[in-house]
Amino acid sequence: MNSISHTLRRGVLAMALALALAGTAQAATQATINSSVMAASGSYDRFIVTYRHGSKEQRDHAAVVQNVAAALGRAGLVYRTTGAVNAPTTISYQRKLSIGAELVRTSRKLDLTEARALMQQLAADPAVAHVEPDVLMHALRDIRATGPAQAATDTPNDPLYAKYQWHFSNPAGGIDAPAAWQLADGNDVIVAVLDTGITHHPDLDLSLADDGYDFLSDALQSGRDSDGRMAGAWDTGDWTTTEPWLSACTDGSHPPSDSSWHGTHVSGTISELSNNGVGMAGVASRARVLPVRVLGHCGGYTSDIADAIVWASGGHVDGVPDNQHPAQVINMSLGGAGTCTADDVTGTAIADALSRNTTVVVAAGNENMDSGSSSPASCPGVISVGATGITGRRAFYSNFGSKVTIAAPGGGVYKNDGSSGEQANPEGFVWSAINDGTKVPGEAVYGGMAGTSQATPHVTGTVALILGAVKEADLSTPSPAQIRTLLTGTARHFPITPDQLIGAGIVDAAAAVNQALGHGGEETMIPLVRGVAATGLYGASGDSKLFTLELPAGAKNLNLRSMGGTGDVTMLVKAGSAPKADGSDADFSSARAGNAEVVVISKPQAITYYVRIVGVTDFAGVSVLGSYSQP
Repeated sequence: MNSISHTLRRGVLAMALALALAGTAQAATQATINSSVMAASGSYDRFIVTYRHGSKEQRDHAAVVQNVAAALGRAGLVYRTTGAVNAPTTISYQRKLSIGAELVRTSRKLDLTEARALMQQLAADPAVAHVEPDVLMHALRDIRATGPAQAATDTPNDPLYAKYQWHFSNPAGGIDAPAAWQLADGNDVIVAVLDTGITHHPDLDLSLADDGYDFLSDALQSGRDSDGRMAGAWDTGDWTTTEPWLSACTDGSHPPSDSSWHGTHVSGTISELSNNGVGMAGVASRARVLPVRVLGHCGGYTSDIADAIVWASGGHVDGVPDNQHPAQVINMSLGGAGTCTADDVTGTAIADALSRNTTVVVAAGNENMDSGSSSPASCPGVISVGATGITGRRAFYSNFGSKVTIAAPGGGVYKNDGSSGEQANPEGFVWSAINDGTKVPGEAVYGGMAGTSQATPHVTGTVALILGAVKEADLSTPSPAQIRTLLTGTARHFPITPDQLIGAGIVDAAAAVNQALGHGGEETMIPLVRGVAATGLYGASGDSKLFTLELPAGAKNLNLRSMGGTGDVTMLVKAGSAPKADGSDADFSSARAGNAEVVVISKPQAITYYVRIVGVTDFAGVSVLGSYSQP
């Protein structure tokens, strides 16, 4: 009897343990939902569902429709009473995305509560790994310069460069492009611009325009007579001032607007032809832009943008011919609301591009808010770009926060980069190629715009310079992670301390190219002023920032500190020369957990002390302070 009882007890315990382990496994693989992209007043009829490997739904479109229809039923959304008529809600299959997720559509738009209920029911299914609504992203709402754009001209030597393109050479707010051009021009680097497409312009290399692709699958966005994608990436206009777009696309957040020609302007900043006797110059004038149309009337869907990211980087997309010119860097001056994670459709597509060694550069956004709530600015692995003006001050509109990697000139709009007042023209804007048509394309002209959309192509162009330089020097191609480190490690310290964190500093094209080529003596050293904190340090794990503090004879009690922000850093100190990043030759070091490091030297030498801050993990918002007693 005791033996039987003991055996039963062991069986019960084993079963309980098995159930507990099963529950743990189920919790560990719980499907994820991204509802952060949804607005309270929004309505949704497109959903992206990622099914687990091995599931029937992954192999069978009919099973997908059945699965989503069942979730719709469980959510109680099959019927909605409209007057005396019961209108059934049905599901239609749209397509499989390049990342393996499935796009489905409901026969009516669901309000926020209904859409969340459907997604929750889908996520409860063990076959589902992730679900999110397919929402529209937009070209960022940039600010246009007032006054007429300049017409194209045939006078020699980029005649508009000196007057308009401060953003390349201004010592406070520019990127030091002229010094970089002594070393590189981005020759034959392929840059994919995922935007509104491109227009004819005498100052642009359009050799890849027909090789690009129009990924807008919905006729409302593309402006075509029927749904479907097509070859070529020509911008036919994205105006919303007439029907059907006036009713379908505009609201308080997206007022009616003329065609933006946004992709043309962005492409010009990256690689406008230089020294050709026409107009203006580009950051990497011999890079080749591969335009990819993902934005049209009303914007562009997440699902189309995700496919475009994969295709642009050389991946396969069903129904689209493979890209014969895979991009080494992708520019996305676009965005929408919501936090982006590695599980999301956009995050997965970006990871796919990174795996093919394609660097992805994105705009931080123009809402003057934390970019952690913007996508794709918050996606893992991207280089997210904030905006500064001609003085180097953070542009009042620029998004900010720990997700921003680096800053670049986007234009401050107003005099002295203020937040209001009189427009500064031309120095308040970034100038580039554009078109003067209000709807369909008109004449090729030049125009000024301000926004993180304009900051981003400065960084993308710098990446193209790096890639072109190392190729011509027969050096190994840096990975996207190495390019990120190159950019942040050589960024110029902000001449005006930002009121919000917008990255490691202002991109320095010349310093980045020099560093990529292995030229010595190029590391930026930031002088410390006694008793004045250097603020806003930012970097990835392994990045370092170097400071100097010159001590007079008789100085005592040198106190060096780092403080604030997030992450974990180590402080390395050496008298007379810079310590190595591994700390092997440092005179003093501090390696506490977190950012509160301190080195105190009671009897310092009358010499320059070098202070290196090294990221143990990613760090942001860290300050460094040096003080001492006067002799």
